[in-house]
Amino acid sequence: MSKPFLPFALPEIGDEEIAEVVDTLKSGWITTGPKARRFEQAFTEFLGDDSLQSIAVNSATAGLHLALEALGIGPGDEVITTTHTFTATAEVVRYLGADVKLVDIDPATLNIDPAAIEAAITPRTKALLPVHYAGLAADMPAILAIARKHGLKVVEDAAHALPTTSAGKLVGTLESDATVFSFYANKTMTTGEGGMLVTRDPELAKRARVMRLHGMSRDAFDRFTATVPSWYYEIVAPGFKYNLTDIAAALGLHQLGRSRGFQQRRAEIAAQYDAAFAGLPLITPSKPQPGDTHAWHLYVLRLQDDLPIARDAFIEALFAAGIGCSVHYIPLHLHPYWRDRYGLRAEDFPHSQRAFERMLSLPIYTRMSDADVQRVVEAVRGALQPR
Repeated sequence: MSKPFLPFALPEIGDEEIAEVVDTLKSGWITTGPKARRFEQAFTEFLGDDSLQSIAVNSATAGLHLALEALGIGPGDEVITTTHTFTATAEVVRYLGADVKLVDIDPATLNIDPAAIEAAITPRTKALLPVHYAGLAADMPAILAIARKHGLKVVEDAAHALPTTSAGKLVGTLESDATVFSFYANKTMTTGEGGMLVTRDPELAKRARVMRLHGMSRDAFDRFTATVPSWYYEIVAPGFKYNLTDIAAALGLHQLGRSRGFQQRRAEIAAQYDAAFAGLPLITPSKPQPGDTHAWHLYVLRLQDDLPIARDAFIEALFAAGIGCSVHYIPLHLHPYWRDRYGLRAEDFPHSQRAFERMLSLPIYTRMSDADVQRVVEAVRGALQPR
């Protein structure tokens, strides 16, 4: 009898999360309310910097949109980001009528290349949007220095990066204008769908909170829990519907408490992969700088150029062995919308293009046993054998 299929990703939801969700359902308060507030407070405490404000949202996409909107990004502006990311990173710029300037990556880390950022700056550039790819911090000291030099705003896409550190500091506590985390189902912690916008700019936080819920001057929790009649509110801007529910926040409260343990297990799996693949014709992921932490949201292998097997055939061999995997990412310059709008060519992004052609992401999640890890290792070794 063949072994069951090992999926690419599975969340780890425990009894505490389930009990908290049940408590929320029984409480009668299931949309944004007291548990969303508790989750925001807990997240700020987790980051360990009381100058920060955390704003819970229904996705990291929403958080990026709110951050850029609050910074005043609009038509005529440019925002620089990496081509090697999911489309959400860039699409939020277009929501605001601004233009995206895509740049290439460092071929070793697969993170955005600071030199490429600086070369792409024009008089229209207003913000930088670095991505911490796979859970490895981008070169934030260099990126922040470029931003200061040119008077640019910085919003970090930290969808992969909880808990990641850069130069010894947790991502979320750096000197950027805002940082946005994701709690999607396959991330390092999950609320099912959800995200968190973090900033130490009180005006940005105030604007994001208003725009998070239709541009209302008061949210439902304030209006419906007051001890005196408080039905009145005003619409002060044409906002969005980006609030996080208490049902989702109930998951987040306990997932956050387990997040360091989750990171440790992911790091253990990454170390097992590294040891097993040493000496094989494979490029394993870059490691963090000494003393820093990699969140290990993804474990991305690259096939060396002299391997006779193509990437797609390699993935098919893993699936045939019962192993789920994926590719992160099909670069934005290859997608019709971005390619055609900006006249992009693969040769403009040689490092991202080459990485894409030879990469795949292996399963790396906390519910994997050591036996599961060994199954993946054996499947990879088997796929490397000549046919």
